[in-house]
Amino acid sequence: MARSTRLIQPSARFASAVVLASFFLFAVAATAQQTVPPAPGQNPAESGQAASTPAPQPSAPTPHTVPVFPKPNPANFTAASPSTEEVNAFLQSTLGWDSNRIWQVEAILKTQVPGISKVIVFINDKSGKQKPGVVQFFTLPDGKHVIANNNIMPFGEHPFADNRAVLQSRANGPYRGPAAKDLELVEFADLDCPHCKQVQANMDKLAVDFPKAHIVFQLLPSERVHPQSKLAAEYGVCVAKLGGSDAFFTFASAVYDAQEGLSTPDGATMTLNSAATKAGLDPSKVGACAAQPATEESVKASEKLAEDLQVNETPTLMINGRSILIGGVPYDILKQVVAYQAKEDGVAQ
Repeated sequence: MARSTRLIQPSARFASAVVLASFFLFAVAATAQQTVPPAPGQNPAESGQAASTPAPQPSAPTPHTVPVFPKPNPANFTAASPSTEEVNAFLQSTLGWDSNRIWQVEAILKTQVPGISKVIVFINDKSGKQKPGVVQFFTLPDGKHVIANNNIMPFGEHPFADNRAVLQSRANGPYRGPAAKDLELVEFADLDCPHCKQVQANMDKLAVDFPKAHIVFQLLPSERVHPQSKLAAEYGVCVAKLGGSDAFFTFASAVYDAQEGLSTPDGATMTLNSAATKAGLDPSKVGACAAQPATEESVKASEKLAEDLQVNETPTLMINGRSILIGGVPYDILKQVVAYQAKEDGVAQ
């Protein structure tokens, strides 16, 4: 399956909704209201008054109150499971990073398939400036997964725990920070992906702001989109093997800086050899290592890890198992999510 490296470019006011969409993989309507109330005593129909009439001073905006959702109808709760409490725990774990977000479970409905329930949730922000949205998903009989927008996602009070355990066991790419994996950030990235290049500045900021984080670079080439990405990944595996993590990050930075050189096979070889040299390694040794079957198997293992975690786009960041497609996500929101997940998992920052 080809991997898309599509970049999401949210405006500031839609940033929260975009991140919600990246968690749930469905969109939350969140359109900011732009209306300004008329000045006291002004008839809105008279807005076309003569130019000679002094313009009235605008009044202060009407204060917004926390939106109140309609009371749920008990008739809409026909499924034996999950309970409202279980759904709320899941939503808190998933959406709780945004202190401005509010929601209400509106329905938990039995479906024609035994064990599968349809959940409907109203969602809004506390300011009342956004239009409310409706999200829905289906919980599966195992009690650990949901289907949302044709994707299977983890469910439960701690929905990311299983993914976290898989990453702690199998995410073995080069890393920075401490060896301890209490707070583990795993970036799935392609060295020939322009959007992966763009997010490296934010990854550098995370390393500074979360010095206790174990930050892994997990190579995930998108060969159908970027034909030279597999060779770049194989070089990356060998640079890490021969020179360690520090050498790898020097190498990766050099590759991103000269990324346009990966557009042709000959250009890719020159670019990768140059990057290996900048990392302090003999490019001929790195190239020989890259040609070994064991190196290809290492890249395949990284691809299999991504497949098992349903990571099919780069750049994706997994924060203790929580997955975010981070292209275009503002850094302040990214930092907020990392801090929240660390707190959820009882990790001292």
